[in-house]
Amino acid sequence: MIVPLNLPPADLKLTKKGGKVFVWCMARKMNLLLTPEEWVRQHLIHFLHFHKSFPISLIASEYTLKLNDLQKRSDIVVFGKNGEPLLIVECKATTVQINNETLFQIAQYNSTLKVPHLILSNGLDHYYMKWEGNEFVLSEQFPDFNDLTG
Repeated sequence: MIVPLNLPPADLKLTKKGGKVFVWCMARKMNLLLTPEEWVRQHLIHFLHFHKSFPISLIASEYTLKLNDLQKRSDIVVFGKNGEPLLIVECKATTVQINNETLFQIAQYNSTLKVPHLILSNGLDHYYMKWEGNEFVLSEQFPDFNDLTG
């Protein structure tokens, strides 16, 4: 479960209880069961906060949204200083390929949130897209928070 990722190392706080491993989530301020997807999600939260200057207070993990009368949860939603959603991050376990299904999932979430920035990641492969003109365009570089907010 604990596999090296294509991200900077993160100083995750791991604890073991009842034979299960838990990880402290800085965004939710609670221990969560460490699953392969949670491993990726927590590394991305640390990456955004410590390496890209995203304020932890503006990062929501497992953000609930409504999609066609269904409750869904986006892995990570980052808000701008004005409180509007700015970025959606969809995380997958390292064993899950980023493909059209993943893109469709984040596009569905974005039909509700209407953010200008998207990230898809399985911890090994990362895709950052930004809205330009009338479409999302793949970008080589992950932005810093100040690049997104001006």
